[in-house]
Amino acid sequence: MLLKSKIYGSGSDNLIVLHGFLGMSDNWKSFGLQMINKGFKVHLIDQRNHGNSFHSKDFNYKILAQDLKFYIDFYDVKNYSLIGHSMGGKAAMMFSSIYPDDLNKLIIVDISPIFYKNNHEKIIKALKALDLKKMGSRNNVDKALQSTFEDPSFRAFLLKNLQRVNKEDFAFKIDLDIILSNLNEIEKALPSNLIYNGETLFIKGEKSDYINDSNRQIIINQFPNSKTIEVPNAGHWVHAENLNDFVKETLLFLKY
Repeated sequence: MLLKSKIYGSGSDNLIVLHGFLGMSDNWKSFGLQMINKGFKVHLIDQRNHGNSFHSKDFNYKILAQDLKFYIDFYDVKNYSLIGHSMGGKAAMMFSSIYPDDLNKLIIVDISPIFYKNNHEKIIKALKALDLKKMGSRNNVDKALQSTFEDPSFRAFLLKNLQRVNKEDFAFKIDLDIILSNLNEIEKALPSNLIYNGETLFIKGEKSDYINDSNRQIIINQFPNSKTIEVPNAGHWVHAENLNDFVKETLLFLKY
């Protein structure tokens, strides 16, 4: 099945963006709009089980890579580079090793190919516990999540998944049960024999420890033609927390 996307610009250089866990194409709109002014045609992808794309119980990084290949072939996308953030970064790394031939450059945002234990289960269970039929408004949903998630920007990120079914009822775009049953697939390390020799940039948020001294050598081993840079004043959501520096570093890598 074909992934949904939002496409901006008409440049000759294609740039494909894969969002992270519980994200969607909309999370990258500000970035995409800046990049079209630099000559790129930007494809903001909704990965399976996210955004407006289809739902499926089949969910792992190889499948996500295959989804992207089908999208690229369907639209006959040429001359493309790929950006992946967090879960999308792992999907992008997997894609690069399976389908390296037509990929210009690869950018991985605040993730490495290792196993990560995270709090995703807490997030999904908190969302599943909401009785959306009684909420009435987005503001009420936000208030219901405050005791679990203090950061208003993170709650706003989660609430992007909320959609109106009718005048009174809400529902989540994502299938929470499918996501919950596949959390172990999201946490998994990529295969140790996964190698991509093309030009690769790893972007680390200054305040994030997803990329650190303990996993840098693994990155070098699997991506020997890579470099890592750090964006200041940003955590895991680098592109949202310091968009200007993120765009600057992205352009430096893609254009030169």
